[in-house]
Parts: sequence; C-alpha cells; structure tokens
Amino acid sequence: MGGLVEIAADQHGSAALRAYLARLAETVLPPAERASKAKAALNLWTGYNPTSGEEAALDNELDRRLAPVQRP
Repeated sequence: MGGLVEIAADQHGSAALRAYLARLAETVLPPAERASKAKAALNLWTGYNPTSGEEAALDNELDRRLAPVQRP
C-alpha cells in the first residue's frame, strides 16, 4: 500500500493524499460505525430521526422483504 500512497502524493500533492486517505478510511469503517454516520447524515439532510422502535420496525420490514431472495 505504501507505493500507492507515494504515487498519489507525488501526482496530486498532500491535500489530494489526505482526501484519498479519508475516502479509503470510509471503506474500512466497521458496519456499525458506517450505519451511525449514515443515520447522522440522513438526519442532517432531511431531519429524519426515527425512534429505536421505528428503526426496529423498519429492520423487520426489510428482513421480511429480503427473505424471499436470500440464499440459504
């Protein structure tokens, strides 16, 4: 990975390298942290802020809809 970082730094400078590393970090966040960030962004963007009960109901509905197409 060091080679890619060096190439990015040489070609685009340190600001682009920081942006690249930030994007790379987004891909390696644990699922719970990604979900938390997505929820915060959705709340900021739309004001949507479901209760834990509403989230559970939505999770159950999603599971129900996905069940017919999931592999065993």
